[in-house]
Amino acid sequence: MPPHAVVGSTVGLALIAAFLVMLMQAGFALAETGLCRARNAAHTMSMNLMIFALGGFGFWAYGFAVGWGNGCNAATAGTASLCPLGAPVLNCGWGLGHISDATGGPGGGVYRYGLIGLKGFFLNGFSDAHVLVLFLCAMVLMNIAVTIPTGAMAERWRWRNFCLYGLWAALPCALYANWVWGGGWLARSGLNWGLGHGAVDFAGSGVVHAMGGMIALAGALLLGPRIGKYSPEGKPLPMPAHHLPMAVIGTLLLTFGWFGFTSAPALLGGNLPIGVVVINTALAGMAGAIAAMLTLQLKGLKPDPTLLCNGLLSGLVAVSAPCAFVDSWAAALVGAIAGVLVVFCVFFFELHRIDDPVGAISVHGVSGLWGLISVGIFANGQCGAGWNGVARESILRGLGKDLGYDGVRGLLYGDASQLAAQLLAAAVLAVFGFLTAYAFFGLSHRITSIRASRENELAGLDGPEMGVMGYPDFTLVSRRS
Repeated sequence: MPPHAVVGSTVGLALIAAFLVMLMQAGFALAETGLCRARNAAHTMSMNLMIFALGGFGFWAYGFAVGWGNGCNAATAGTASLCPLGAPVLNCGWGLGHISDATGGPGGGVYRYGLIGLKGFFLNGFSDAHVLVLFLCAMVLMNIAVTIPTGAMAERWRWRNFCLYGLWAALPCALYANWVWGGGWLARSGLNWGLGHGAVDFAGSGVVHAMGGMIALAGALLLGPRIGKYSPEGKPLPMPAHHLPMAVIGTLLLTFGWFGFTSAPALLGGNLPIGVVVINTALAGMAGAIAAMLTLQLKGLKPDPTLLCNGLLSGLVAVSAPCAFVDSWAAALVGAIAGVLVVFCVFFFELHRIDDPVGAISVHGVSGLWGLISVGIFANGQCGAGWNGVARESILRGLGKDLGYDGVRGLLYGDASQLAAQLLAAAVLAVFGFLTAYAFFGLSHRITSIRASRENELAGLDGPEMGVMGYPDFTLVSRRS
């Protein structure tokens, strides 16, 4: 097979992976709507529909330039990058401290601390087919991140404010993506400060999911709990999901799309272990669901289907970062820990008056941060040689002979500095994601109210906000407080 045929088939597979990720939008719509109440079904579904349009439009206008406008994505190993253009892997865009570096490819210069991309607004200047495929893959990944807050903020988010959010949300996601996936300062913490291979996030536990979770946390805090969620004494009251079968089907659709979500970087990155990625993805999701079920039963509770769904999703979220770098037992353990965490975190946030109707903050925010950190613990060194430009002889592992270049290794495999890089990336994400979102929501509230009126919330947002009812033939009864 000629080289151009190999490249073409790889690009075709990457497109299929992107289409699978797009299908995750349908999964989110079904899962979130099913977990909310019937009188908000049209509103919740519409948010999941329009976030694709609004978020994608914003990503086309400025997000791709900010996140990927450095010439090439430097997240993957050596000459195989997430952007198969042959562009310099270490050409890190605008930042502080331009230095000369022979590894920088044509032109010989790199930026030591990349902060933001400045090329490709409205895709201007990008016409190469490979760049456009990268754009599509990056867009659907970022749209997952900006969709997450629609679940945590459901049933009381005013439509106009949501639309402002949809156009803005690509900014923090793309900025952090630049720092980790675009060869920015977190990616280069390995070269600059000796922190392992720098920040490593294969498929977005941090860049996509935890960022969405932090935005969701800020929004839920500012919105406050739904009317009737807490008794006058402050005790949380149940607000049952209106359609559990819908939520379960949505969860399974998300799981199906997840195989595209974690496969896309492997397909675009070249010589990466797609078989390992797919198996680890499946194992972590299974382990998350089982761990959530056992945790509930050990707490003396019934196996609530909503938390079983969240356990499955939390395992998938957590393994997205380490899936290419860990053994199967570690992937299962990462997913199981996420399944336990999500149960405790859902109850924790509920008790502390952070009302999250679907558990998005726990599933994506907490499990995403855990997945990002887990790379620094369980990465086994078998994949990622040259990742973020860091190449180290494998003799450093104490193997007694030179086996080439060593891949990404975590604490259990002799590299504590990789854990430091992951902890730094997680801390920056949590602070940056939360504070930027909190500032945006506070500002946008001054433009148009973030929360629907009490009357509209009690009636349900379908009629007042959308003009149509999700279930026009049903008689819906509101509990007033």
